[in-house]
Amino acid sequence: LGSFAVFAASSGFILSGFNETMNFRVPLFAFTLLYYCMILFFNISLVLLIFLDENLHEPMYIFLSSFCINTIYGTTGFYPKFLSDLLRSSQTISYEGCLLQAFVIYSFVCCDLSILAVMAFDRYLAICRPLHYHSFMTKRRLSQLVCFSWLTPFCIFAINVLLTSRLKLCGINIRRVLCVNWLIVKLACPEAETFTNHITACATVIIYVSHGFFIMWTYTHLIKTCARSREDREKFMQTCLPHLTSLITFIVVIGFQSIYVQFEYTGFSESLKNFITVEILIIPPFMNPLIYGFKLTKIQNRILTLLKSYKKLTYIKGRK
Repeated sequence: LGSFAVFAASSGFILSGFNETMNFRVPLFAFTLLYYCMILFFNISLVLLIFLDENLHEPMYIFLSSFCINTIYGTTGFYPKFLSDLLRSSQTISYEGCLLQAFVIYSFVCCDLSILAVMAFDRYLAICRPLHYHSFMTKRRLSQLVCFSWLTPFCIFAINVLLTSRLKLCGINIRRVLCVNWLIVKLACPEAETFTNHITACATVIIYVSHGFFIMWTYTHLIKTCARSREDREKFMQTCLPHLTSLITFIVVIGFQSIYVQFEYTGFSESLKNFITVEILIIPPFMNPLIYGFKLTKIQNRILTLLKSYKKLTYIKGRK
């Protein structure tokens, strides 16, 4: 049994979740590459738009750019490796690469929730405590909130992955198309001590469930406040609705994934199991920039201005 641990550390893991995809890997590669390029284009465009336009240098848009940067970070931890595996005859990943991918995926997911929490707090202050907003949301406080949303999940999952790296493994077969922490822990030898891993995982869940309760608390107050006047309702629809839509999408995806991980239905096909595992990297990264781009008025106006300028420039060149 100990030889498995030595082999995993030296040669890595086999990603056996690709077995059902190899018959149609060429169309899957083409679609995935196009989809990943669209995710990058939409998110990078939104980040550049916010960075280059001084009118968008407000806390709400800074948090949004952080949200998009996190999406780029998380999807880059999955799609390039997935695309390269589709072109290979054997799908393996090194031991260190597997731990790194697990760290990137988990920190990306929890960073998303942390950013959603600080965005909810920002909207709560702006709408429910408008007189205190500018005195509280200084550049220093803004930097602290951005650092909190990034450093907290990074530190938490560095500990999780460090504990996982100390486990003695008795298997090298990961039945998915990517590495996730709980699948690596499942490969631990029967005599391996996984109690610390489970305690850390439970503590992580408690921390991020508390994030969820905090967001619910802020939105309870937001809805109560916005119900009082038409102006507040319009402000809610313009600035809070995109955030709420992102939040609901995130909760539905994570909730469905958590239920599957808890009960792990054996009747599902391999392809469906893979989709459930990676859906957090498929649905929100594509939807979020579109939701914010089409709904936030300032961003929408800026996009329309750029399109009009482009059309005018094209027309002038055509006349020449």
